[in-house]
Amino acid sequence: METGEGADGPGGPGEPGAGPGTELTGLGCASFNQDSTSLSVGTKTGYKLFSVTSVDKLDCIYESETPDVYIVERLFSSSLVVVVSLSIPRRMNVYHFKKGTEICNYSYSNNILSVRLNRQRLVVCLEESVYIHNIKDMKLLKTLLNTPSNPSGLCALSINHSNSYLAYPGSSTIGEIIVYDANNLSTVTMIPAHDSPLAALTFNSSGTKLASASERGTVIRVFSIPEGQRLFEFRRGMKRSEFTQYNINCINTLYYTT
Repeated sequence: METGEGADGPGGPGEPGAGPGTELTGLGCASFNQDSTSLSVGTKTGYKLFSVTSVDKLDCIYESETPDVYIVERLFSSSLVVVVSLSIPRRMNVYHFKKGTEICNYSYSNNILSVRLNRQRLVVCLEESVYIHNIKDMKLLKTLLNTPSNPSGLCALSINHSNSYLAYPGSSTIGEIIVYDANNLSTVTMIPAHDSPLAALTFNSSGTKLASASERGTVIRVFSIPEGQRLFEFRRGMKRSEFTQYNINCINTLYYTT
């Protein structure tokens, strides 16, 4: 087991933020892995990993009693799983769940709001900073400090590890998107996507398109990556709507849920 600290210094339990919340009641989080073959569910009493063999059946393949889990992310169908608990919201634990062992843990200067994975990179998002780790040895490669306030931990990482594009808000007041190359550790472009702050970001499976929505929830825009050129715009009316999840599927058609 290895233990590390984020570049901002040692971390410890802190005041729960927008990501962790104040208390878990029942379901704390739920997320699919990168190719939607597995579902991870965190609750007040632990977390479970399910194999998604069909829409009619979920097979539980692992269960842990780690309490108050609000982030649990599995790397594709591997044994690597990342867990963050409300009991220590500044610490990320990486486990080999089949062996039942901890690979490493890292502590950060503030609460962890989101974690994204592909086969090359592990990205940890805090409210005003982003940490990029090498997935193979968990070494911290880059720290993006003083990023615009991002209390929801909004970010997206391409699952195509050959490019590993990372997208995150470039402003807290308007819908600017920063596209960052997490492989080469350099900024690619800034996209002026919306007039109001961002609410959702997602890449397609190849990392060649990025879709975004703002807090108004009336327009979804799709951009080419890495160029940042607007390709499509989908309008759902004038009434405000909150986006909870949306995605670009493997044939590059857009769908969303509200």
